[in-house]
Amino acid sequence: MATRSLLHSIRGRLTNGGSNLIRNAESSRFYKPYSADAAIGSSPVEEPDEKDDLKSRIFRLRLPKRSATTVLEKWVGEGNQITVNELRDISRELRRTRRYKHALEVTEYLVQHEESNISDADYASRIDLISKVFGIDAAERYFEGLQLASKTSETYTSLLHAYAASKQTERAEALFKRITESDSLLTFGAITYNEMMTLYMSVGEVEKVTEVIQVMKRKKVSLDIFTYNLWLSSCAATFKIDELKKILEGMRRDGGSDEGWSRYIDLTSIYIDSSRLSNAESSLPVESESESEKAITQREWVTYDFLMILHTGLGNKDMVDQIWKSLRNTNQKLSSRSYICVISSYLMLGHLREAGEVVDQWKESKTTEFDASACLRVLNAFRDVGLEEKASDFHLLLVQKKCSLDNEVS
Repeated sequence: MATRSLLHSIRGRLTNGGSNLIRNAESSRFYKPYSADAAIGSSPVEEPDEKDDLKSRIFRLRLPKRSATTVLEKWVGEGNQITVNELRDISRELRRTRRYKHALEVTEYLVQHEESNISDADYASRIDLISKVFGIDAAERYFEGLQLASKTSETYTSLLHAYAASKQTERAEALFKRITESDSLLTFGAITYNEMMTLYMSVGEVEKVTEVIQVMKRKKVSLDIFTYNLWLSSCAATFKIDELKKILEGMRRDGGSDEGWSRYIDLTSIYIDSSRLSNAESSLPVESESESEKAITQREWVTYDFLMILHTGLGNKDMVDQIWKSLRNTNQKLSSRSYICVISSYLMLGHLREAGEVVDQWKESKTTEFDASACLRVLNAFRDVGLEEKASDFHLLLVQKKCSLDNEVS
């Protein structure tokens, strides 16, 4: 896979997985022409050989062509009961493990047997599953076929998410216009607007992110941490540093006392001050270690740094691990800025061992020269935001790693 494609995959997987920009809604109404069995074909069920509950039976269906519907019918035929919440939980877990066809079958059973209990979240989930199993056109037809009462903010957002995930920009823009110009009484929260901004970031139209922000402000929609991350990321990617700092100042004034919110603001400030972003770098590519790989520009790298900052703010250390591992596994030459970002993230989360490992990786790198002055800037940036203890921890870590800062100028 080309590095550029890999990085787009990383952004899509982590932003949608960690932040879950489209809510993990479960099941919804599903018309017979889109029966999940029709996607692959039905076949006999594997006999249970271990734990014998409904979830275990369904998860023993190793191949997509196996039928979850048959398992459900057999379970009931044996005199067992199935609750709505049980079906939703099973569907959610199947979605989490990317077993979309089986998740579709489970929610189809829910619709057929518990129609009076179907929620807006169920309909939204069905749209998402249909798009994954049958494609965007099928998801769109399903949405348009819903009764007016079922065309809610959740189902609109789910279809917008499907468009964004497949980078269908024109369709997404048409639906977004329909949403924002509608005279209906529906209320759309930040999650809907975040979908549109995520799409623009993923297709490189970062300048349009600010346009979405303006729509939100006009409609008095509250911005959440994901909205701010997309907005700040777009500013950093276009190297509008003054605007970025103004946004941060506004976040400090308007934000609450939430620890994640404060951590995000502090880390963004540390990153901006220590990485020394400049307009001159916006079009410069990062060297690739493989001639067959297309080099990634500094502008693109910045967006991934902000993805890491977001997950640090949310306290998702596992996601920070995953992003860093994925970036290191590319054939691209990592910049000092990337090292600064991940070291600062681990320090912010209190994981000194991991921060030390990254320092070692940087010192051992054959392509990116270790920059002690950058480490000193990180140290000073932590002090500037009042995190003296973390600054002291980092200073001690650098001493242990024999990184001399005596002759460095911040």
